[in-house]
Amino acid sequence: MREDCRDIPSTLAQVSEWTGIPLEQLTAKFNQDRQRVKPFEHLLLISDMPFDLLARIENRVLQWPGLEIVTRSKRNYPQGELMAHILGYVAEANEKELEDDRDLNLGDVVGKQGLELVLERRLRGQKGLHQLEVDVLGRQLNKKLVQEPVSGENIDLAIDLGLQQVAWDALEDETGCVVAMDPDTGKLLALVTKPSFDNNAFAAGLSLKEWTALRDNPRHPLQNRVIQSVYPPGSVWKLMMAGMLLNEGVNPTDSVWCTGEVALGKQVFRCWKKGGHGRVDMMRSLIESCDVYYYQMSDRFGIDKIEAFAKSCGFGAPTGIDLPHEKSGLVPSKQWKRRRFGEPWHRGETLNVSIGQGFTLVTPVQVAAFVSALMNGGKLLKPSLLADEDPVVRSSLPFTASGRKMILDGMRLTVNDDRGTAKVLRRPDAVMGGKTGTAQVTKLKMVGEERVRTENLAYEHRDHAWIATWGEKAGKRLVVVVMVEHGGHGGSDAGPVARRVYDKFFGTAPGSAPVVPAGQTAPATPGVAVPGQPGQLVPQVQPAPASRSTVPVPQPARPNQAVGEPGQSGQPGQPGQQDAQDQLDRQDEGLRIVPTGRSARPAGRDRTTGRAVEAPEVEDAREGQHRYDPDTFDPDAATPDGRGSDDGVVPPLRRFQNVAPEDGQ
Repeated sequence: MREDCRDIPSTLAQVSEWTGIPLEQLTAKFNQDRQRVKPFEHLLLISDMPFDLLARIENRVLQWPGLEIVTRSKRNYPQGELMAHILGYVAEANEKELEDDRDLNLGDVVGKQGLELVLERRLRGQKGLHQLEVDVLGRQLNKKLVQEPVSGENIDLAIDLGLQQVAWDALEDETGCVVAMDPDTGKLLALVTKPSFDNNAFAAGLSLKEWTALRDNPRHPLQNRVIQSVYPPGSVWKLMMAGMLLNEGVNPTDSVWCTGEVALGKQVFRCWKKGGHGRVDMMRSLIESCDVYYYQMSDRFGIDKIEAFAKSCGFGAPTGIDLPHEKSGLVPSKQWKRRRFGEPWHRGETLNVSIGQGFTLVTPVQVAAFVSALMNGGKLLKPSLLADEDPVVRSSLPFTASGRKMILDGMRLTVNDDRGTAKVLRRPDAVMGGKTGTAQVTKLKMVGEERVRTENLAYEHRDHAWIATWGEKAGKRLVVVVMVEHGGHGGSDAGPVARRVYDKFFGTAPGSAPVVPAGQTAPATPGVAVPGQPGQLVPQVQPAPASRSTVPVPQPARPNQAVGEPGQSGQPGQPGQQDAQDQLDRQDEGLRIVPTGRSARPAGRDRTTGRAVEAPEVEDAREGQHRYDPDTFDPDAATPDGRGSDDGVVPPLRRFQNVAPEDGQ
């Protein structure tokens, strides 16, 4: 209290000596707060003192009139970093918050992030009211309680803490996120983002050293990746693309002939599978994640129809989740590119967008809401963290019932088909569906015509790993989306994380071996029956094995009629004996090695004559044009590098690569 303090500068200097807090910092706080309290009222200098410091000061505080030790309540978060991005944290109200809210007094704490911020009014309660009798100087003489204080609400969350813990453990040391959603209600049963932070540190007050370490951490632990980070969706986007094609009247039995690449001018758009998939219809394009199918189909319809359909599926807009600073992602369009870069749209950019690359950006929670809508009859629900909130339908998917069923069947076969990329989810006691995705973040690194292996790339250049999944067993249904930053491949890196979440939700599958971390060899397991295929046995798949066995896959026969097939006068060249890594079981999408002594690219065939020709000089155009940091990209920012507003994130996080986005193809 200032009125009892004989020498304020000396007193502040003594406090600085006791605590190690710079005198300038204490003086600045004193001068700022003194305007808000009367001379006989407390002015809080330091909060949350450790016990040893408290003991030292208490022995000498009587020698310094005006100094007083007071006790106050403090918020405690038992789960710490496990729930930090959901709960957020509280801290002392700053000057602006005090000015904006007259119910706040100096020293009050308010929600700063997460649900603490969004539900601040409900959690705060209401202060009581005392009637005071004072003298002419304002000193209190008597006090009478005239209004009891009202506690804030107790709010129950939809989060299943056990499922949350399993998802957290499954990510191990990876950077990424997991979201688990009830598709029928929109309730979020798990929302995990790694790395995280201890929100108790914010409630207590961070030192400058602690704050700097969090702020400058290159893995951005303060970022909620489920809602605030935007990524290219990769092949997960093909679920939406298939729906658009069905709506446009494409017959799902129409096929294209995949040779492994599509040429557009001097640029080549490659499929992930070297040598191609052969004849591919819509269902097979989903199961084997063929890129060429979507290249050719999207070229028929153009970016305008893709943009309109994607936005009607909930992409490019916030989901309305009960957390602050949600990003919208980006569904690119001709108008957006003209406004953003002052350039026209190029035909090749449509091909990139068709496989979830190029400028396309989504958040993991948008993908979860979309997959949930496929399951629940087409209702795009608001993802909800509150247990007592009724389902909120934001809009409806522009799918027919038969269209939704076909997409779900494709996801189911992606798990159960021998060529499916999500076999890691297969279990005999539940119906499972999934779609993997490998999202590029930079232009493909090539040696000749071969892609450099993921493990040989710098970490920040490695692909992101996606898997979007659903499961159903005995009336219980769940959607799980996993995104691993720079993880590599959806099936082998994100898939095992999703599987562990389902093992917790449904129980471990009968006859299933425990999940084995990457780099360790799993024991052999017996065959199990596939749901819907009585009598047929398949090996139980182990996630992320240390090594993969290879099974040669015969090339399908050339069809008589196929949309987009090469010239009629010649057969496409059949690939010769490929090395083992080119014959993967399709759990990974797009990993290729340069074998020793092999030429980069064999001669192709002329599309008109069918005759063999020398390989042309081309550029690889299958790339991720997303050159921005997923945590902070603003698609409509005025600056060339995408630096936009921080949307209130505390602190503002900046981690942009110094690379300008390339022109369209």
